[in-house]
Amino acid sequence: MQEFAGQVAVITGGASGVGRSLAFALGRRGACVVAADVDRNAMDALERDAKAAGISLLTRRCDVTAAGDCEALAGYAMSEHGRIDMVFANAGIGAGEAGPMWTYSMKDWQWCFGVNVWGVVNTINAFLPRLVAQERKSHFTVTGSGNGAFVVLPDAPIYTATKAAVQAITENLYYQNVALKSPVSVHALFPGPHVVDTGLFDSDRVRPESFDTGTPKSSGIRSVEDMRRLMQQHGMELKTTHPDEVAEAAVAGILADTFWICPRTEESLAKFLARVESIRTLQNPVAASVG
Repeated sequence: MQEFAGQVAVITGGASGVGRSLAFALGRRGACVVAADVDRNAMDALERDAKAAGISLLTRRCDVTAAGDCEALAGYAMSEHGRIDMVFANAGIGAGEAGPMWTYSMKDWQWCFGVNVWGVVNTINAFLPRLVAQERKSHFTVTGSGNGAFVVLPDAPIYTATKAAVQAITENLYYQNVALKSPVSVHALFPGPHVVDTGLFDSDRVRPESFDTGTPKSSGIRSVEDMRRLMQQHGMELKTTHPDEVAEAAVAGILADTFWICPRTEESLAKFLARVESIRTLQNPVAASVG
């Protein structure tokens, strides 16, 4: 498989989770990958594993909350490869919120919005002018979440709010590129169809000191396994999706040139339709559940 031979892919949040899986899925198909992240240990591991797999990969530190870092990343990719064919605005974190939202630290709100929302905006501003100026087909993919875009899970209000904003930004980006007859195809990637087994629940490992609340998180969930055990205690089963499956869905969506890259189940579709029906009929909403 060499569908992307000679093409250049830039991935933010590229050292772990979905980003890491994207790096391998694209690299194995011939792409030259530039993986950006703030987690140096994860980048070192990615470099070793990519080299062992014979994948062309460069890494660069990039804090997507800083517009200058995103601009430097775009400049670096262009200087190293002379072109950019695919960009994945994939960096994202969870604030680890628990309990009533009025008890959350402002630093949790600021950090999560900084990465999840401003990170997407900064990535758009750094890369879209370059992609458009190339005057040839390219792809810009934003990693969103059904939690916020389609349903509202009340246990993660900050994360949900950021992903609702991200979806609005992504759809507007799509509409504007279509209206301008831009050569850039925009894609909305939704990891799933189940909870994806990533480090999102342990985002505090990369929390900057400036956003340290000084208070340990009380949710008790720092991994997918923690969530699985908690749900088992309540007689529920947690189904999960491996990040590699998400990466393969992303590849298929790019090759098919579709906006919605959204694996789903009948259950997840039913939750979305229930929310739409609540809006249509103006009936009081009922909270959706995880799973």
